[in-house]
Amino acid sequence: MDVVFGIHAVEEALRARSRSLDHLEVARERHDQRLQSVIDLAREEGVTVRFVPREQLDRLARSKSHQGAVAVVAAKEYVGLDTLLSAKRGQSFILVLDGIEDPHNLGALIRTADGAGASGVVIPERRSAAVNATVAKTSAGASEHVKIARVVNLARALEELKEKDVWIVGLDERGGKTYDGLDYNMDCAIVLGAEGHGLHDLIRKKCDYLVSIPMAGKVASLNVSVAGAIVMYEVARQWRGKAQTSEETKSEKARRGLGS
Repeated sequence: MDVVFGIHAVEEALRARSRSLDHLEVARERHDQRLQSVIDLAREEGVTVRFVPREQLDRLARSKSHQGAVAVVAAKEYVGLDTLLSAKRGQSFILVLDGIEDPHNLGALIRTADGAGASGVVIPERRSAAVNATVAKTSAGASEHVKIARVVNLARALEELKEKDVWIVGLDERGGKTYDGLDYNMDCAIVLGAEGHGLHDLIRKKCDYLVSIPMAGKVASLNVSVAGAIVMYEVARQWRGKAQTSEETKSEKARRGLGS
């Protein structure tokens, strides 16, 4: 069994029901509407609620930042690459993480991937943070909704994506294009490297494009979760622009009586 802690993370675990919940423990000392709404939701879903001392929650969560709510859940279930590809609606945009070891960065990236409309996230089994309680809390519960594939060989996974006509775009400070100079209107995978050293050489060679984020200051790079957010929302911006242009074209044709 695993745990999910924090108001948002527990609430999303209850709503998503992507994994079974054994029971919910809440701080008996806390009395407010935010926590009560989580208790009410748990009862609606038939999940047992236990009222315990805050110190017990500290031990269960191995953290004091649980906000008075800790759910005991089944371990996170990962999916295969085919599941990510089959989940796409229209164009597919997948986030691939080349060894993100800080669970706070992983959680932040999963949260952004959810907000930007990614089909899912790919992480390697080795030298990478897994989806744990810290990741769930940092993602504000997005990890309960986003499909995540955990693969043995990341380079091979990129080859499999290429075989499915997915273009691989790596974020690298040596990239020949700026991140906003690439046309993302294609099925694509955005690949981010690990904290500190970026993309591994083999993964860099698998990329069809390498893009960079211009830096005007003295520091050469951004935190990986910030850099990932910039690129993911550029993808989303371009897709929205294309969709809006298509709708405007259809509306104009309809107004002029030209049909489709």
